[in-house]
Amino acid sequence: MNSRARFTHMQDGQAEDWAIIAQDFAAYAAQLPARILDHLRLLDGDFGGFPVDRLTHSLQTATRAHHDGRDEEYVICALLHDIGDTLGSYNHPDIAAAILKPFVSAENHWMVEKHGIFQGYYFFHHLGMDRHLREQFKDHPQYQATIEFCAKYDAAAFDPDYESLPLSFFEPMLQRVFARPKNSIYLAAMDNTSA
Repeated sequence: MNSRARFTHMQDGQAEDWAIIAQDFAAYAAQLPARILDHLRLLDGDFGGFPVDRLTHSLQTATRAHHDGRDEEYVICALLHDIGDTLGSYNHPDIAAAILKPFVSAENHWMVEKHGIFQGYYFFHHLGMDRHLREQFKDHPQYQATIEFCAKYDAAAFDPDYESLPLSFFEPMLQRVFARPKNSIYLAAMDNTSA
């Protein structure tokens, strides 16, 4: 789109300006799944010392969840759980959780957000850390589900011989999960602009 808002400070913006911005935003937001796929591809070849690269790990995690009969939202959470590794070296679960938050249930969001602490059960003690750090959440309703996510899908997804489904298999799922946010402060505005 060639039109642009005319303000130099947001306080001076008019309805016409925001109509232009809203229209551009809708087109840009529709391309979010493609940008996510591009970012996942950045994980290809990035081993970080692990037996498989980060894309393979993500595909294995999602494939295992899919083969176990998990719904599409859960499978996409499994696919994206480590997408933050490139930009959030010290807080990768927060990055993945932020991307997923508008599109997934509170339960799946919590699982992704906390999976790093729960996954630590398998290795924190080798780094001089407390492997039982997850116990701070033992009374949370998603505690057991997050343990299960790590044990069945995340921690098990480092096998160089495992045959994962290709990224293209997950693309339609990603499109559906990211088709429309469930939880966003902009939902009312989206409804007004599409009406």
